[in-house]
Amino acid sequence: MNRLSSLAAVSLLLAAGVFGAQTGTTDEAARERFVGSWRLVSLEEPVADGTVHSADCTGLLVFTRDGHMTVQVMYRDPQTGTAAGSVQYAQGGYEASFGRFTVDPRAGRFTYHVEGALVRSLVGKDLVRQFELSGKRLVVRSANANEQWRVTWERD
Repeated sequence: MNRLSSLAAVSLLLAAGVFGAQTGTTDEAARERFVGSWRLVSLEEPVADGTVHSADCTGLLVFTRDGHMTVQVMYRDPQTGTAAGSVQYAQGGYEASFGRFTVDPRAGRFTYHVEGALVRSLVGKDLVRQFELSGKRLVVRSANANEQWRVTWERD
């Protein structure tokens, strides 16, 4: 009976290791889908009257295989984009930041751990983002219901 219990325990541990590895692989595979450079297709953001407009801007988003991320967006009119939503992401019409990212594919979210940014109040924050990834397109929104912006990126 003792031997049977030991075999059952070993089997459970092995199964946990196998399934744990598969979960890690799933997360790795999800993260791998982000890797590369993405160019900005559109950035939709709310304006003072509550309507949403498409901002006139250009940008680049890069995800690396080792879990780093950087984003840069330049508004063509530097007077815009200084206070998009409830959190300021841009200064003087320019947004730039870098850090690490983790992906939760089951929730359709990734978290951007900001390590450096033009807007210094973002440094050290974890920005949770909802995403839709289809083909060469990545659509990103804030998980914060108070922020109504939407950014569409396309893989280079």
